[in-house]
Amino acid sequence: MNKSFLEYVAEDILGKYGTDLSRVAVVFPNKRASLFLNDHLASLTDAPLWSPSYITISELFRQHAPCEIADPIKLICDLHKSFTQVSGIDETLDHFYGWGQVLLSDFDDVDKSMADADKVFAHLSNLHEYDSTDYLTTEQQDIIRHFFSHFSPDHNTILKERFLRLWSKMGDIYHDFNRRLREQRLAYEGALCRDVAERADTIDFSRYDHYLFVGFNLLQATEQRLFAALRRQGRAHFYWDYDHSYMADHEAGRFIARYLTDFPNELSADDDRLYRCMARPKTLTVVEAPTENIQARYAADWLREGRRIADGRQTAIVMCDEKLLSSLVHCLPDEVEKVNVTTGYPLAQTPAASLIGQLIALRTAGYDHRRGRYRLRYVNALLSHPYVSRLSPDAPQLCQTLNERKDYYPDTQTLSADEGLALLFKPLQGLFYNQELLTWLCQVVETIAQHGAADNPFFQESVFRTYSLLNRLQTLVGEGDLTVDTPTLQRLIVQLVQQTSVPFHGEPAEGVQLMGVLETRNIDFSHLLILSCNEGNMPRGLADPSVIPHSLRRAYALTTTDHKEAVYSYHFHRLLQRADDVTMVYNSSTTDGQRGEMSRFMLQLMVAGNHPVGRLSLRAPQAHTPFRPPTFNKDEAAMQALRRRFALSAAASQHSGPLLTPTAINRYQRCPLQFYYRYVKNLNDQTTNPLDDQDNRLFGNIFHEAARLLYTRLAEKSPTIAPHDLEQLLKTRVDIEQAVDHAFLTELFHADQQPSRQRLELSGLQLINREVIIRYLRQLVDIDRRLAPFTIIGLEEEVVEPLQTPHLTTTIGGRIDRLDRIGTDSGERIRVVDYKTGSRGLQTPPADIDAIFCADSPADHRDYYLQTLLYAAIVSRRQTTPLPVAPALLFIQHASGEAVDPTLPLGSQPITDVAAVSDTFYAQLTAKVDEMFDPAVPFTPTTDRDHCLTCPYYNLCR
Repeated sequence: MNKSFLEYVAEDILGKYGTDLSRVAVVFPNKRASLFLNDHLASLTDAPLWSPSYITISELFRQHAPCEIADPIKLICDLHKSFTQVSGIDETLDHFYGWGQVLLSDFDDVDKSMADADKVFAHLSNLHEYDSTDYLTTEQQDIIRHFFSHFSPDHNTILKERFLRLWSKMGDIYHDFNRRLREQRLAYEGALCRDVAERADTIDFSRYDHYLFVGFNLLQATEQRLFAALRRQGRAHFYWDYDHSYMADHEAGRFIARYLTDFPNELSADDDRLYRCMARPKTLTVVEAPTENIQARYAADWLREGRRIADGRQTAIVMCDEKLLSSLVHCLPDEVEKVNVTTGYPLAQTPAASLIGQLIALRTAGYDHRRGRYRLRYVNALLSHPYVSRLSPDAPQLCQTLNERKDYYPDTQTLSADEGLALLFKPLQGLFYNQELLTWLCQVVETIAQHGAADNPFFQESVFRTYSLLNRLQTLVGEGDLTVDTPTLQRLIVQLVQQTSVPFHGEPAEGVQLMGVLETRNIDFSHLLILSCNEGNMPRGLADPSVIPHSLRRAYALTTTDHKEAVYSYHFHRLLQRADDVTMVYNSSTTDGQRGEMSRFMLQLMVAGNHPVGRLSLRAPQAHTPFRPPTFNKDEAAMQALRRRFALSAAASQHSGPLLTPTAINRYQRCPLQFYYRYVKNLNDQTTNPLDDQDNRLFGNIFHEAARLLYTRLAEKSPTIAPHDLEQLLKTRVDIEQAVDHAFLTELFHADQQPSRQRLELSGLQLINREVIIRYLRQLVDIDRRLAPFTIIGLEEEVVEPLQTPHLTTTIGGRIDRLDRIGTDSGERIRVVDYKTGSRGLQTPPADIDAIFCADSPADHRDYYLQTLLYAAIVSRRQTTPLPVAPALLFIQHASGEAVDPTLPLGSQPITDVAAVSDTFYAQLTAKVDEMFDPAVPFTPTTDRDHCLTCPYYNLCR
């Protein structure tokens, strides 16, 4: 690249005004170019230099206005008041907020275009208001007549009638809103600019002798009037940045061509070095990319080529879609030592924003106002936030303690373990709750900022932006401008956070430049990479929402899509005109059935341009690598882990040594790899939600404990349970409820470890589960009532015995839910009863013992039969009285019939005495256990994919 536009401007300024520029103001469309121009001025002279003043066009208007521009939140609040008062529509502020932004944008456009608001917003049904249209051109009059024809009585529809009713109030809303702001000496930008423009000939601009307007393109009517007034005073001078290649019959130069007569250029249009740069040789490359992220990765390779990194600020990466920023920053190569980012990082993606969301959730859904307690789910989320540890180092320990104690509804006193936590869970019960809530949020954020890392600018800036937003809302609520309920305030905060960005601070004159499109104005680069240069991004925002129809916009010279397209076309071509090395990347992926298209400006350049354009395509690797689940051999480390866990040593007794449970065997049968993860690698498969949800296992544990308590109390009176004892339980219900509540305290809240905890506090889901367990327990009692009398032998009784295989000697067994003795037509029988609370009952029983150990059998059948048969076999082998022992499975949900026989069958025959199949069962069991501990048999994944759907280790082996 030769000299940039700003270098020519700097040379001209020094040549005409010397080195004392204290009475010169340089006016830019934005601030970005001021440091570049200042750097050029300093480099062009060795003499001391009095720098000019650098101001933006917006600041110039504000300097000469009697009022101030209100912040956007305040503007929408006041507009909402005018809207509801004038229209009579009672719409909440959060619903109005997006609509209010559209309305405010239209009012701003009307004023910046200096259009007659009464004419623009005139009632369409009163066509006589347009009898005098001398101020309109013939074309404008035709446009309006055509538009009005759609609102004739013959063409009216319900939608049009609604539009007319609202439109009839628009002028009144506009005037009421402006009146309301003037009374507070406030304005929105369009109204302020209009006021200054209308008074431009009477304003004293003597603060500076010269106003140099640099690099403008589309001028609003207010700007044109201000420029004209300053020019009549001899104070205005203009520097236009363009290229002759697009000044004739091209949308990019449409506006500058109009202004050159009224606002002549200070630079010579005959200087081909400045204004015929598109004719110079250029390297243009168009790159097709299949995804957005691959563009960010490509940027690293692009930077490493040639002198792109070494040329520093002469190299720019322009993002047409600024959502690429986070990916792009992470993809920058290590060779890039300095980089300047001109776009902002979304505040919504920062930890500060998530903290605000969790704080508000704690005070709304996370707080039980009736009981004055917090819900543990929301307390956990807040205490686990990384910023809360800055507020209190005790937060992680408090979180762990609450979950261990299952304290689902902690109170303020429990949570206020230190000063920081006391602030976090400070009671808010004031009459003005929203103001108190916002004050509390500000206090929390401010305290976190004070304890934050001083060397982390991103933390500081994101917290500062969050605090500023909350503090502004607090002021508006305190002054009565923002009067909403708490849910509306919550939604409003979310909207505002999503619209806020965290700016990056740095020295723009150094390093590779990462920029958005609008930040490139007035700045030239040698090396240029334009990312996401797609139709819809370049140009973008052409179809912005508006209540003013396109026809009326054209008629009254308001901003239309044609204006916006021309502006983006200018930015695109101006950006390319002095660059020597340009690469444009677009996303060609298919979304919603439509393939991504390159920008129309790129297509124009390729078709009508005078430069050859290279084409490249980025492709992600498509090599297919079939996934193979891992297989683990039983090496010495694995065998040692198995022996430590399951081997029975000579010193250990059967009841105190290691225990091989049916659960472990069933897990191995279901998937050996799952057994490996759980028992060799000791990876806990606990999937229970630690909050107020319950999984099936915990539900079953509570039911089993409640049943044990209930039948223990009955057996204490007499081991033989009579029918009237069970009938009494069904009548009173109290004993059953007490047993269930005690089971909740024991199993869910571990009350045996918390002697002080006697009160049962349940969440909504737990209350439902409590009622279900009570119903199940009553159903169990009713089943036993029809069976009674029977004798309780044991409840939750542990049965174990040694098992010896060629590779391991262990102890096998488990806990029986109930062991009882019943009378039948063929005599007495002992039953080993196992309760099942699951929804799936026993469908088709296995045909024989072999099916229990067959991989093709249903997993539930194998699990149920293995466990119950094992317990029954152990009981049968150790009993002294030769009674038959029958294994029984009682599915509570499926046992409501009059004749319930839970005895397990093989095929069609119930197993009334397990001794008949005991030898076959033990032979198969011993073989399976020996396989489990055989070093020659590896741990392999299951071939049944259905098991993988609910496997807790799915993410390990896929």
